[in-house]
Amino acid sequence: MPRGNEVSQFDNMFGIKLRFFEKKGAFVQKVKFTKKQYSIDCYLEYGACNDEMCLPPSQAPLVTSGTAPAVDEKAGKAEAATPAENKEETAVTETILTDSVKADADSTVQQAAEGNLQKYWQPVVKEMEAFEEKNTEDSLFYIFLAGLAGGFLALLTPCVWPIIPMTVSFFLKRNKDKKKAVREAVIYGISIVVIYVLLGLVVTMLFGASALNALSTNAVFNIFFCVLLVVFAASFFGAFELTLPSSWSNKIDQKSENTSGMLSIFLMAFTLTLVSFSCTGPIIGFLLVAVSTQGSILAPTVGMLGFAIALAIPFTLFAMFPSLLKAAPKSGGWMNVVKVVLGFIELAFALKFLSVADLAYGWHILDREVFLSLWIVIFGLLGIYLLGWLKFPHDDEGNRTNVPQFFLGMISLAFTVYMVPGLLGAPLKAISAFAPPMNTQDFNLQHAAVEPQYTDYDEGMAAAARQGKPVMVDFTGFGCVNCRKMEAAVWTDSQVADILNNDYVLISLYVDDKTPLPQPITVTENGQQRTLRTVGDKWSYLQRIKVGANTQPFYVLLDNEGQPLNTSRSYDEDIPEFVKFLQTGIENYKK
Repeated sequence: MPRGNEVSQFDNMFGIKLRFFEKKGAFVQKVKFTKKQYSIDCYLEYGACNDEMCLPPSQAPLVTSGTAPAVDEKAGKAEAATPAENKEETAVTETILTDSVKADADSTVQQAAEGNLQKYWQPVVKEMEAFEEKNTEDSLFYIFLAGLAGGFLALLTPCVWPIIPMTVSFFLKRNKDKKKAVREAVIYGISIVVIYVLLGLVVTMLFGASALNALSTNAVFNIFFCVLLVVFAASFFGAFELTLPSSWSNKIDQKSENTSGMLSIFLMAFTLTLVSFSCTGPIIGFLLVAVSTQGSILAPTVGMLGFAIALAIPFTLFAMFPSLLKAAPKSGGWMNVVKVVLGFIELAFALKFLSVADLAYGWHILDREVFLSLWIVIFGLLGIYLLGWLKFPHDDEGNRTNVPQFFLGMISLAFTVYMVPGLLGAPLKAISAFAPPMNTQDFNLQHAAVEPQYTDYDEGMAAAARQGKPVMVDFTGFGCVNCRKMEAAVWTDSQVADILNNDYVLISLYVDDKTPLPQPITVTENGQQRTLRTVGDKWSYLQRIKVGANTQPFYVLLDNEGQPLNTSRSYDEDIPEFVKFLQTGIENYKK
């Protein structure tokens, strides 16, 4: 429970109302003592930001023990006879955790408090040039395009497409004035946008920025997302329908009939949202799952904006130009084909989320060859379905394969064949962002493959000193999409592979490795104590204090004293530039 000078105000950047402390924050936790001798060991995790940046989550520990003043032998006997309202007063004390949370950008990098750090851990931020992160995968523009694509796919489903002509006809019939009909259709489209954008905002407010970022490697959430997408896929295959209670849509529909003006149009749009949920729900769910794990607080809202715009366009367009309805495809079995195709795609992406949890926790259930085998089966069955050799419950018996289905089936089968060499170690650059890293594959005939010699920083640096070689430190993550892209698109280049394998000692540090440390490590960062509990915590801390960064992939070239040999490099698939980056490091090392 927070106490103190709490500030609550609307933040323009996040677009929501934020509650926070300035300078200092007090948090109160009530503790009920049940034994005379007590021991408390807990911590509070919090974040701190200024106008330009946010620091990584910090922890305020509380470790204390002693004798409870309100619990002794007599008090324990008397507790049973004490009225409930008095128990709170006698057996409950308050523990206050107070910590300064100053967010000073200049103090981002500090040394640990206990002892002197090894020379390898000394900060080198000032010696390195600033870099610009080029992460196009997670940009809001690409998330918007993904939402737009999802909206257009939702249009082609049997829950939405047949509603378009009915809705447009309704607007045209109830208004003799065509301009008024078009205006109402535009309002209808805007209402759809507002409804779905509000849904994105709800997701953002429920989780928040830090929670969304934590979802990316959390095993429970990734497994939940995997199961959720499997359920969505089963729904699209015809096993069952995901529907909202019919009473909801009936009540909204009745209210839209009893009201007039803009409110009635908005309620009509809301009715469409509820009625079409069985088709749009799995698409929306897949979109929200995908963008939520990007860690951006705006991602769900931007994704829903793109989805809603695509969904709203035809209602407005056909109202403005009714003659286009005659040229539009008629409803039919092809719409169920769209649903089944989406079901296969969601099934494939479900494995991606399971893979993230598997990698982060080191279960080795879904290694690269297992993942590829499952994808080969999924897309092979998709090709067979599109060619008409496989049927689902909702498919028409006499439905023949049309020309678009034939070509899509060929593409799916060709993609299946493309993935087969991956079982032997081929890099498969087209799906490198989704498949597990190459080092999880047991059978690998790819001679140019690059694998880290070390996954422990200190061991790797000591080995490099013995061998007289420079070091490339690869700050990476099991759930890092762009890391896999770099490994498949850049590291597999023969020149890059030759340099990394022969001229450098490659150390890969996984910042999301959930393996517990033998003993938690207490460090001081930004003036605050922080406990490192996992291997990933340790490497993430190293990246922050040594190079002043907290993004992956992030590549740093070091000499045997832990000093930089070149500027850092992040995600960029420009192979010649990466070669130049490595060669410059070698030249500086020789100097």
